[in-house]
Amino acid sequence: MKPNINSPEFEKAITVEKMRESDAYTIAHITPSKTLMYRAAQGIYDSAEWTGKKIAIVCGSGNNGGDGYALACILADKGIMPHVYKLSEKFSGDGRYYCSMAKGKKVKVYDFSVETDFSGYDLVVDCILGTGFSGEPRGNAAAAIRKINSSGAYVISADINSGLDGNTGEAVLAVKSDLTVSVGFYKTGMFLKDAPSLIGDLVNVDIGIKLI
Repeated sequence: MKPNINSPEFEKAITVEKMRESDAYTIAHITPSKTLMYRAAQGIYDSAEWTGKKIAIVCGSGNNGGDGYALACILADKGIMPHVYKLSEKFSGDGRYYCSMAKGKKVKVYDFSVETDFSGYDLVVDCILGTGFSGEPRGNAAAAIRKINSSGAYVISADINSGLDGNTGEAVLAVKSDLTVSVGFYKTGMFLKDAPSLIGDLVNVDIGIKLI
């Protein structure tokens, strides 16, 4: 689906705050956070074709990066070995768990730098910044976004395009994706302002979050 404010999907989109509240409620009362993260990664895996491709997964320090590490685990279990690039030594708790698991499956994890080149990859997965981000990306995040956009690879954004505001759809600098895999529920900003020019195709995967 191409983002369109006239689509029925836009009517069902929720704010970032509502998503955060629903996620927190689900974790507290229904499903452990690590399970939700794995389901998100599985949804991303199920939304694309990975076989025979050279894959880079670019991970930030938060749970969006954690989705990338969990995706690396799923790919490794399928016999597909991606290269993971981490932007920081910081991790969310679940991100650290899945990064360690990916390394245990012999996935190569590299430190991103300004010299990193993604042009040799067929597919790049953007797991840098999540739906809670607003403003202008800085430092390694900004550098990685520019590198992804100039790579010539097929780009998949996990949950939201890094740099895109999940509520307003505004972006100073953001990943331009071929496919964005929204997790849980569509966010309002995916349909507004800059979003339609940044998102190629948009799909959503249900991971069992209870909307409150």
